[in-house]
Amino acid sequence: MEDTPMPEPLRRPVHQLVSETVQQCQEVLRYTEPDRAHDWKRMTLYRATDAADTMDMASMLIAAYCQHVGMSKDRLESYLQLGQQHSRAAGPTDADRSHVAGLLGEETPAGADRSGLVRMRYGRGERQAEKAQRPEEDPQKLFTEACLHGLRAKLCDDLGSLDLFPPEVAAMARRVAECLEVPEPATA
Repeated sequence: MEDTPMPEPLRRPVHQLVSETVQQCQEVLRYTEPDRAHDWKRMTLYRATDAADTMDMASMLIAAYCQHVGMSKDRLESYLQLGQQHSRAAGPTDADRSHVAGLLGEETPAGADRSGLVRMRYGRGERQAEKAQRPEEDPQKLFTEACLHGLRAKLCDDLGSLDLFPPEVAAMARRVAECLEVPEPATA
């Protein structure tokens, strides 16, 4: 492996794209809250696909650089994990519909193939539905959500928006936002 750092002209746009993605992910979380019931379907899909597209831009920017400096096609394709790529244009798959069926406690959709992936995703949906009946117990998930909401509230100068979240998330998000105070420059 090569030990040279990412060139600064590449690093900065990659950081920008990742920052945009984080903001889009925060909006996905925001639109899952009960006070956003009127447009959650539209906005969660918009922001989730925006985030995916933005990360694709970051990936392709890095891939173009790797290609520019002579990385072999096979290595580049391996790093891009092309076997994992699925097109949104094809719409939800049998596995996606089975996952939803498991989440909702329904049978696997009629006509769905019974491959291992479909069965696995149905089982995952069942387990996730079961966990959803209990309070969130993963502190890392709560902390991540609080960080995203606190960052967004601070950037938008809208700390009042944090009142719309569950109390434990709102309290953590406020602490995050408070830590982001920009210190005044020292006077000489």
